[in-house]
This record gives sequence, C-alpha cells and structure tokens, in this order.
Amino acid sequence: MTTGEDGRVRRAQESREARRLQIKQTALSVFADAGYHATSVSDLVAAAGVARGTFYLYFDSKDAIFLELLDDLTAQLRARIVGVDLSAGAAPLAEQLERTVARLLQATIDNRPLTRIIFREAVGLHAPVDERLRAFDDDLHAYVVRSIAVAQQMDAVRELDPAVSAACVVGSVRELVNRLVVSSDAAVDVQAVAAALVAHHLVGLVPRL
Repeated sequence: MTTGEDGRVRRAQESREARRLQIKQTALSVFADAGYHATSVSDLVAAAGVARGTFYLYFDSKDAIFLELLDDLTAQLRARIVGVDLSAGAAPLAEQLERTVARLLQATIDNRPLTRIIFREAVGLHAPVDERLRAFDDDLHAYVVRSIAVAQQMDAVRELDPAVSAACVVGSVRELVNRLVVSSDAAVDVQAVAAALVAHHLVGLVPRL
C-alpha cells in the first residue's frame, strides 16, 4: 500500500469514528430531552442528520447506542475508584476517601444528562442495562468494604460489619447524586460535599465525649 493510500485509509477511518461519535452525542441529547422510552430510532436518525442505513452501520438499535453510552460512563466512574494507599507518607485515610468521592461526584456532574437518564429511566429497561448498573454498584460496594477493612486494621474505624456499613455509604453517595446532580442544575462544591460525607461516616452525628 502506498503512502497516499495509507493516508486515504486513515482519513476514512477518522471520518467513520467522527460520524460514530457524532451519532452518539446526538443520541444522548435526544434521550436527555425526550426521555429514553419516548425516543425512537427515527428520532435519532433525524437528529443526527443521517440516513437510517447509516445509523445501522454503527449501531444495531436504540438499546445498543444507549448501552455504549452507559459503558462510557461506568468506565469513567471505575477509573476514579482508587485503592487506599497504606505506604509511608501517604495521605490520611479520610483525605484519600474524600478524593475518591469527589472524583465520583465530578464524573456524574460532567455526565449530567446520562446520569439523569439512568436515575430516572434506566432501571428495569432490560437485562443488559440492569447487569451493567448492578456490576458497577457491586464494584463500588466492594471498594468501600475494602476501605473499611483497611481502616479497621489501622484502628481508624471501630469494629462493625463492613458490608452493612458499605451499603450505607454507597446509598448515601447515590442519594447525593440524586439530589445534587439529577434533581438540580446548581453548581456543586464537590470537595466540600465529599468532605462532609466522609466526615459523617467516619465521625457520625454525635459529638465525641
């Protein structure tokens, strides 16, 4: 293959990738405006300005494009879950946990339209969506369980059931996302919110005697 042919192949590939991304971004906008259930492939095709056949070159169905959007978001969230560092000179446990919570909150803010669709419509859509959401929820729960176990080894957390406590933490993160990201357009101080959440779970409500 000549250099000129290589260039044409590369440009064609870049064009296909750009078109695919454009269809995805348009689909997210349509889902956010009309709702997932009310959106049809015809709506996506019209909004993207492509032929139906072109749409099907990239995605098999409305479900397929939504699943890819969901996978993009869960991948971003997973990338923000960092294990607790116990090495010498590492930041205090509370600070490490605050950073992780802040990163998770910021990811949902950066992806507010999709976060809203997931909270409002996605649960119960169909098995693949449920499986992906459940897998991420399980990953987050397991991370918190491990963090609590580490904190117990450091005598930073009293003896308790890590699984039960982790469920409480994950539930509180979910409710914060629901109130601050899904139900509001107001700016969020993610650092302050993360610090408050971690302080609540590590210290509680009752002042120390």
